[in-house]
Amino acid sequence: MVGREEITVLRWWLLAAAVLAAGPAAANEGSGYNWGWYVVNPFQDKGWSNLKFLAGGIGATLLVSVCAIALSVVLGATVALAGLSRRKSLNRLSRGYVELFRAIPLLVLLLWVFYGLPVIIGLQLGVFATGVLSLALSDSAFEAEVFRAGIQSVPKGQIEAAKSLGLSWSQQMRLVVLPQAIKVILPALGNQFVYVVKMSSLISVIGLQELTRRANELNVSEYRPLEIYTLLVLEYLILILIVSYLVRRLERRLATGN
Repeated sequence: MVGREEITVLRWWLLAAAVLAAGPAAANEGSGYNWGWYVVNPFQDKGWSNLKFLAGGIGATLLVSVCAIALSVVLGATVALAGLSRRKSLNRLSRGYVELFRAIPLLVLLLWVFYGLPVIIGLQLGVFATGVLSLALSDSAFEAEVFRAGIQSVPKGQIEAAKSLGLSWSQQMRLVVLPQAIKVILPALGNQFVYVVKMSSLISVIGLQELTRRANELNVSEYRPLEIYTLLVLEYLILILIVSYLVRRLERRLATGN
């Protein structure tokens, strides 16, 4: 039986398709703009070729986003645990890390990593590695705060019980605290993944062949910015809806314990 969430997602897909299909009709009305939907018309050879070119950026967008979120979760959890340590030096390092990378705009960080690291330490990263590292550093500052709040939400009685069983601090975190905290912070982690997917568009400025870069290149050859960027909006919309849907399903699985 089809659930309410599946119906909602299907409706969004149909809405996106309707918006795209309405373009040619809008050409006959309104502002007098000479619409050129032929550049992305799947029933024409040129349009189909352009659509395949644009869709070719989806893999790079998803790959860089998944790699960045995986790295940022590890970094964020590590920074959060350091911030909860009883050692003041670790507390200060954690707070400094969070404040530093929250304050730097992602685009600025991206450009600095790409152009600055070769000069400062002689390390030249490729565009993919630069994108992953920059996204991960920026996002991990927010992940650290998410993890800190989730860990602090675990009842102290659970920690005391773990101590009474003779578990070490690392065992307490790994076996008792973090499994409970993950259920609390999963919605926030899902939001951060959505953020990373959207912010991955900035990597286009250094040449990664993801969705936005391909749209920019197609616009240079076709010079139909409104049509091409409208399709780009729909591509991101569909991607984000799918990601949000999968996160909600994972939340329900964890909530029911299945």
